[in-house]
Amino acid sequence: MTRPGGVWRNWGRSESVRPQRIEFPRTVEAVQRAVTAAAARRMPIKAVGAGHSFTGIAVAPGVLLELRDLTGLVSVDRERGRVTLLAGTRLHQVPALLAPHGLAMENLGDIDRQSIAGAISTGTHGTGARFGGIAAQVVGAALVTASGDLLRIDEHENRELLPAVSLGLGALGILVEVTLQCVPAFVIHAVEQPEALDTVLSGLDDRVAAADHFEFYWFPHTDRAMTKTNTRLPESAPRHPLSPVGKWVDDTLVGSGLHQVACTAGTLVPALVPPINRLSAKVWGDREFTDASARVFATSRSVRFREMEYALPVENVRPAFDAVRALISDRGWRIGFPVEVRFAAPDDRWLSTAHGRASGYIAVHRYWRDDPTEYFAAVEQIMLGFGGRPHWGKMHTLGADALRERYPRFDDFTALRDRLDPERLFRNAYLDRVLGG
Repeated sequence: MTRPGGVWRNWGRSESVRPQRIEFPRTVEAVQRAVTAAAARRMPIKAVGAGHSFTGIAVAPGVLLELRDLTGLVSVDRERGRVTLLAGTRLHQVPALLAPHGLAMENLGDIDRQSIAGAISTGTHGTGARFGGIAAQVVGAALVTASGDLLRIDEHENRELLPAVSLGLGALGILVEVTLQCVPAFVIHAVEQPEALDTVLSGLDDRVAAADHFEFYWFPHTDRAMTKTNTRLPESAPRHPLSPVGKWVDDTLVGSGLHQVACTAGTLVPALVPPINRLSAKVWGDREFTDASARVFATSRSVRFREMEYALPVENVRPAFDAVRALISDRGWRIGFPVEVRFAAPDDRWLSTAHGRASGYIAVHRYWRDDPTEYFAAVEQIMLGFGGRPHWGKMHTLGADALRERYPRFDDFTALRDRLDPERLFRNAYLDRVLGG
């Protein structure tokens, strides 16, 4: 977000910049004018959403386009279940826009603060072996190219560009509209409970296959995991939502308040981390409820952290996870944040972390006031050894040469970038690193 004095910082406080110019376009035409003016001045231009990426993907040293005013519903095709949204629309705003039409997004991640353009451009995903990430739900888009022209991509125009544009890292142009393939509104029966880690791991493949959406968190220095198993039900199914008091206790008091205290204490006295984790493993979760899908998918995250996440071939998740456990034990680190494990279906998006393969995700976190460098670097080496691909919006160290080896369509993507932005109007240091100059 942009602070007084014109300094932009991301949510995780891992990136900041003072842009030369900040604009707040309210219309597609205003975005076109901004791009044309930036090109005339040879000034790089970037759009930003909610700033929830931990990498520098949204850093805008030249012109920063804040898309907070470019929001809302453009059109709805009820018969086909398709909706077009303005690119700055936040994910948490989408359910209310879709509800009157009886629709919902097929899958969501566990944070809903991002803009729709930012979420798809960085490869945001949820969990569920039969469901792709948010970019896989995109069936159309419109972006302003470096020439200031509006390029439409859908089943009638430029269809072949959809797998690139729907997860474009902000490198191909400024997204202004996104069309999603939605599904009929549904509810989810959620079961969240602490379990023995060995039990979870021994039956992992079966549980992932049997559930609509399954994930687990492991608390380092413990033998416990918190599992989340979500089952999709028709919208007409009876709902048993969490009580306001119960939700406040679980999400605000325990999930945010006590976790904030635990992180601060662990930073000051690392020896406290193992007993704190053992306590957390006992008091977090252990609840069952049924509610609208968006209310179940997303959770509140008020404790700031930094994150690295790698996508692996699904068959490599267990050995990679075991290697992370051994690493933490061998190094004697005190890690307060749980390790998160999720799953996704393969898709055809050129730069998707799940491109062409069923995938599992392992994410590691550190409190934002702790230095993550040593921990993340060691975990990254494990992930690379198991065929990992880094999440574009989360911290990693890979450059273009290493990424090219991991994405079969990498050169096709950079060729399209050469065509749409030959002068690199949309460049920044992060894109130079991951795509080449």
